[in-house]
Amino acid sequence: MARKIGSRYTAHQILGRGSAGTVWLGEGPEGPVAIKLLREDLSSDQELVGRFVQERTALLGLEHPNVVSVRDLVVDGNDLALVMDLVRGTDLRTRLDRERRLAPEAAVAIAADVADGLAAAHAAGVVHRDVKPENVLLDMQGPLGPGGSHRALLTDFGVAKLIDNPRRTRATKIIGTPDYLAPEIVEGLPPRASVDIYALATVLYELLAGFTPFGGGHPGAVLRRHVTETVVPLPGIPDELWQLLVQCLAKAPASRLRASELAARLRELLPLLAGMPPLDVDEPDVEPVREEDGEPEEPVPSAGPVRRGAVPLVPGARPSDSNRDTHTSMRVPAPDELAGGAHGTARAPRAAGAPRPGSARNRTTTRRRRLTLAACTVALVTAVGVGTWLATSSDEDAPPPQDTKNSAPTSP
Repeated sequence: MARKIGSRYTAHQILGRGSAGTVWLGEGPEGPVAIKLLREDLSSDQELVGRFVQERTALLGLEHPNVVSVRDLVVDGNDLALVMDLVRGTDLRTRLDRERRLAPEAAVAIAADVADGLAAAHAAGVVHRDVKPENVLLDMQGPLGPGGSHRALLTDFGVAKLIDNPRRTRATKIIGTPDYLAPEIVEGLPPRASVDIYALATVLYELLAGFTPFGGGHPGAVLRRHVTETVVPLPGIPDELWQLLVQCLAKAPASRLRASELAARLRELLPLLAGMPPLDVDEPDVEPVREEDGEPEEPVPSAGPVRRGAVPLVPGARPSDSNRDTHTSMRVPAPDELAGGAHGTARAPRAAGAPRPGSARNRTTTRRRRLTLAACTVALVTAVGVGTWLATSSDEDAPPPQDTKNSAPTSP
């Protein structure tokens, strides 16, 4: 059923839902648009409405081929909405769900497009704060790029900042998606442009591997990994690409590249990646949640792929409700919690079929080996005991030996 959004727009059809609101296919004076209608509890927050209006100039002024432009911001009664360009295609999460991982050339081309969009945003003083596959749209109507990739556009600029209440979140809460949060955000520092670089490097890693470098399991464990663990190399990619990933996943924000530098470096690598097939690595098993986190020690098997709160902005994309919210509000872990949560290095990717050390499969295999070893030990001890008993029994039945040296001859 159609509904009016302000005086200029009409929302016709729901395209998707997320933790921040609902996305509608709409119509405006200049044609079809995507309308992100924020939750009612957000629209009733007067402080948020004030910040919403303050962000108007920055958001409306952000124009770039790799950014989904915001055409209008609507504040009308209980309605608080962003009116955006309608991109005819799909989001990157939907493609990942379908293909699991991309060929390196296509993955790098998409990441370079997103980096170009971030460079324009950062130059305008706007930090995205929630870069992830759900917020990258692929234009299916445009020409194909390197590796058969579609042009990528970054969307949802400013949403994380809009719903973040500084009085409630400063130093006590985290706003974002755990898999893509930079370490400095986990430690309670204010987000700068470098957090977007870290998140984009995480997305590129996911495009190549099929999983994020620090994700999986309890959200608190994910946050600890961002701060305490090191990323493990992906087998099969050129060293130049790996070194670029390592630099942009650095724990220290100052060590990361700027968005414009990252875009240029990625495009320089495209000829080196031409024709490379997708990587052949298995996704690491989810780490067991420790008992001190209040969850069972054994991981719960998943019935299918874990989604991360997709909010498609385009026709044909699947609406999805997920418990992995677009903007997860969590308490910032204390320093002792972060220090105590390390498990060494990050979960290492491995060749297809090989269990990861410490995984459920590996623990099962180790347990079986220990049982087999114990059984062999029992069998060996039993065999030795039986052999000793047989030898002793044979000695008792035999006649006593005679000492030929000291015995006297018997008389006839």
